Amino acid sequence: MSGTPPTGLARRLGLGDAVVIGLGSMLGAGVFSAFGPAAAVAGTGLLLGLVIAAVVAYCNAAASAQLAATYPTSGGTYVYGRERLGPWWGFVAGWGFVVGKTASCAAMALTFASYAVPGPWWLQRGVAVVGVLALAALNYRGITRTAQLTRILVTCTFVTLAVVVVATLLGAGGTDRLGGWDSLVGSGWYAILQAAGLLFFAFAGYARVATLGEEVRDPERTIPRAIPLALGITVAVYLVVAVSVLLAAGPERLADAAAPLQAAVGSAGADAVAPVVRIGGTLASLGALLALIAGIGRTGLAMARNRDLPGWLAAVHPRYQVPHHAELALAVVVSALVLTTDLRGVIGFSSFGVLVYYAVANVSAFTQPAARRRWPRALNVLGALGCLTLVGTLPPASVIAGLVMFAVGVLGRAVVLWRRGDTSARS
Repeated sequence: MSGTPPTGLARRLGLGDAVVIGLGSMLGAGVFSAFGPAAAVAGTGLLLGLVIAAVVAYCNAAASAQLAATYPTSGGTYVYGRERLGPWWGFVAGWGFVVGKTASCAAMALTFASYAVPGPWWLQRGVAVVGVLALAALNYRGITRTAQLTRILVTCTFVTLAVVVVATLLGAGGTDRLGGWDSLVGSGWYAILQAAGLLFFAFAGYARVATLGEEVRDPERTIPRAIPLALGITVAVYLVVAVSVLLAAGPERLADAAAPLQAAVGSAGADAVAPVVRIGGTLASLGALLALIAGIGRTGLAMARNRDLPGWLAAVHPRYQVPHHAELALAVVVSALVLTTDLRGVIGFSSFGVLVYYAVANVSAFTQPAARRRWPRALNVLGALGCLTLVGTLPPASVIAGLVMFAVGVLGRAVVLWRRGDTSARS
């Protein structure tokens, strides 16, 4: 037996595991944290925003699935951009993903704490840090443990959402809070698109299995099936939940609530099920955070292999075969963000980085030859335009922060390449 440490990851995930990881990445993020900010900008128009976000997400899912079947390795669009468009495109995608999704980790950790501990802010922040460190330790032990726990958390989330939907629909007083077409578009299309950009945060986990491509069995068959399946289930769940909570609470109450689903249950007079919602929000947020840590660690691994991040992050644990250095570094950074950031502020910032990431995915998929295509190029064009449109309509503070973040990354890479005298990666 060779004593050489492994440089690759083990293929242990089947179709069911891949779908569950995708569901765990989405359901905790969207249902329990994104409806409030979307209602604040678009009112009941968030329903149209949700449909728009779902269409853009489907285009992105098609591009990611098609590319992942061709390049079944860790790194997602970072790898696809490098292979199809060049090193700089790959770096922009990878940088957007790592930074944007690190912000998502902080958002999910704060959501977890807000549901788990209805106490002072300092206690919530401390609990959030404990959650981050505990899940990072679990990921450290191997991807099959991650998939097993995610399956349990997703099941709990579905049960919770079923309780929420039944309770809110039974307590809703009619359709007055939804209004008609005038209410849906009354806030204007700019606001609706802004809501779509914020709600995209809720869909951005559908391609998490693509970043785990090096650990999926039979990736050319499994990945193109898993990504659209996970997305389709999530879209259906989101639409049902969105309509039910709007009927129960109305957009104004949702906009003001830190925990929108709990507010909707309270408005429906179903306070008896409030503890179920609190427990469900806690578990769903943990599921999203768990899958996020796994995905970011794999993209960090891929970037480190190409020296776009420090080479220390490319280490793979000799026993558990996970990128343990990348996940340890992520846990430290997320813990720092949890102690210094606001929940709602990081959602727009995260959406900016991830929308740019998927814009690169669509452009990369557009360049694939006919023999490798599974969907028409028109979907790639629609997806890229949709991503850029939603980026431009995000809240101004998120746009400014996103532009600064990309400028820092691009300038930093240029300086590092210049100091290395590396001309091969500058094209």
